[in-house]
Amino acid sequence: MTASPARVGRVRDAAAGPTGRDIRPAHGRPLETEYRPAHPLNMARTVLHQRRGGGDPTMTTSGPVIWRVSRTPDGVATLALRQTAGGTVKGAAWGPGREWAIAQLPALCGSDDDLTGFDASRHPLIADAHHRNPDLRIGRTDLVFDALVSSIFEQKVTGVQAFGAWRRIVSWHGERAPGPTPRPMFAPPSIDGWRHVPSWSWNRAGLEPPQARAVVQAARTGEAVVRAATAAASGDERDRVFTSLRGVGLWTSAEARIRAFGDPDAVSVFDYHLAHEVGYALTGHRVDDDGMLELLAPWAGQRQRVIRLIGTSGLREPRRGPKMHPEDHRGR
Repeated sequence: MTASPARVGRVRDAAAGPTGRDIRPAHGRPLETEYRPAHPLNMARTVLHQRRGGGDPTMTTSGPVIWRVSRTPDGVATLALRQTAGGTVKGAAWGPGREWAIAQLPALCGSDDDLTGFDASRHPLIADAHHRNPDLRIGRTDLVFDALVSSIFEQKVTGVQAFGAWRRIVSWHGERAPGPTPRPMFAPPSIDGWRHVPSWSWNRAGLEPPQARAVVQAARTGEAVVRAATAAASGDERDRVFTSLRGVGLWTSAEARIRAFGDPDAVSVFDYHLAHEVGYALTGHRVDDDGMLELLAPWAGQRQRVIRLIGTSGLREPRRGPKMHPEDHRGR
């Protein structure tokens, strides 16, 4: 992947990252750049959408700086990002994958997000949310397998349970991040690494057996899955690629599409809360998945954007039923 000169400023080796600290003695020279978005951008909201819980070993914050560790096609990279008051994003990257991470930085910040055809005026709540959040962007990681695996972790369980399992497995079996990270951070395992996570690790981490099996099964053909999903020309084609895997359904496929490709139209059907929240926001009462898809149909091509805007509106249906509690499947 290469970065367009129109999107990214001059890339240079530097002695200090966006924190201003000299990091040469312990960590070598990072690659630095500046990205000047052509549109309003809330970098924190855009990039942190990729974080899997507050303890995510691949992403954290330290003051105004966002730290992200990824396993790029060129190797592990640590990326540090800070947005200035003028909107410019300053980035620094360490590790063998640093050039890839720097080139991908604009897409992570939503540079490829296309609002063509989006009409916020179709509903007053959406119009108001869009007016108040003109800097909402949908970013992409371009790391297909990591997006797929993290989505599998979150199938049919609470966020607390999924994020805890993700934190444990990545910390135990991932690769230590290069660079002066504010705390120990790790890149996810490689595709082959995911395939060889031992059974006792899944159990200790608290991931349910169906999800663990789905990750291992996906890893067996992971490279082919990545190639096919990347080459696919539409969300429907990507759904066919992902759902061809055992244990992967439409919810998981939609989540992977959102995270890896910044798909502005993906809708996570079969979600525990989503249809209720969309229905309540747009009509004042609950709907099921079919009702949600009918309500979102006028925004075909931009349905994920509408869902994000509903999330920013602050409107929530009052909770009436019992909360979904974590289940512990670890051996005693």
